[in-house]
Amino acid sequence: MAVPAAVVVVPLGVLFLVSGLIVNFVQAACYVAIRPFSKSTYRRINRLLAELLWLQLVWLVDWWAGVKIRLYADSESFKSMGKEHALVISNHRSDIDWLVGWILAQRSGCLGSTLAVMKKSSKFLPVIGWSMWFTEYLFLERSWAKDEDTLKSGLQRLKDFPQPFWLALFVEGTRFTPAKLMAAQEYAASQGLPIPRNVLIPRTKGFVSAVNNMRSFVPAIYDMTVSIPKDSHSPTMLRILKGHPSVVHVHMKRHPMNELPQTDEGIAQWCRDIFVEKDALLDKHLAQDTYGEEDYKPIVRPLKSLLVVIFWAGLISAAAFKFFKWSSLLSTWKGMALTILALFMVTACMHAFILFSQSDRVEICQGCTGSSKEIIGFSV
Repeated sequence: MAVPAAVVVVPLGVLFLVSGLIVNFVQAACYVAIRPFSKSTYRRINRLLAELLWLQLVWLVDWWAGVKIRLYADSESFKSMGKEHALVISNHRSDIDWLVGWILAQRSGCLGSTLAVMKKSSKFLPVIGWSMWFTEYLFLERSWAKDEDTLKSGLQRLKDFPQPFWLALFVEGTRFTPAKLMAAQEYAASQGLPIPRNVLIPRTKGFVSAVNNMRSFVPAIYDMTVSIPKDSHSPTMLRILKGHPSVVHVHMKRHPMNELPQTDEGIAQWCRDIFVEKDALLDKHLAQDTYGEEDYKPIVRPLKSLLVVIFWAGLISAAAFKFFKWSSLLSTWKGMALTILALFMVTACMHAFILFSQSDRVEICQGCTGSSKEIIGFSV
């Protein structure tokens, strides 16, 4: 991490980690004191608590870096966003695709109830992983034999969720890279499948399970396509922390769940067909640098995330000032050494968070090309 980046990361890291630990503590207290008696009440409270943490990341994108997200959707899809449970599938082009989804969820009013399927190890990540666990993210081990029942039970637990939620699935299972595209093209040619140009071949086992377990209470699938215009840099978490602006184009299309086939193979083929259509849509975007201005839906950046950051910054600054004044920590060499150590730990934690954002949530394993060896295909 470059020195200029560290200068930015430390204060933002202190803000995020300290406020996150406060949120985690309150989440834990609610989990113990409220959830055993009323799961619905706990979920409503936890949604608000999660937003107090997630809105800081929304602020990073909207206000700190000034990333512009342009949404393209037909009127029906746009009006439905945030008003119903939805299964969200997307291509996976950058390390902040999950954050783009969070921002759209925030604009739709359901940020605190946005969910995803993650690697089991993710829940041990301080602050962000712990908050995801309290928010009922699903954590899997990347082994279908072990994960099938875990996934089924986790999805069924969402049946009585009291407010609209989005469950995000990146069914390609890994981030798009030229090397992975070449491997996908070779596999498609060997199997007689359409040759992909802008996407990877979706891994449908997890998607089929999600549809079968959720079709009775989730009315729609949102097909999200993410792309970067030619004149913009691809956003990364490090670029955002440095305050570098960018532009992201997102196309959203609603598909009623009741229109999907009833058989497992039919559902899998529906998913593959959607990605063939997505590939063609990305070809159009590459040629025109837009998804069609007639479908453009303006979404303004909210004041809410700015107010949340101001609240946390004021609270933590006041508390820190009183603590250092009371403890005289900076008046001794030992105290200064402890303070420097704490700041170093904050930097290390934020570096780990950046690496977390860059890592694939579910990786392609060696030789997993045939359907008999197919991995689950989920990530955030």
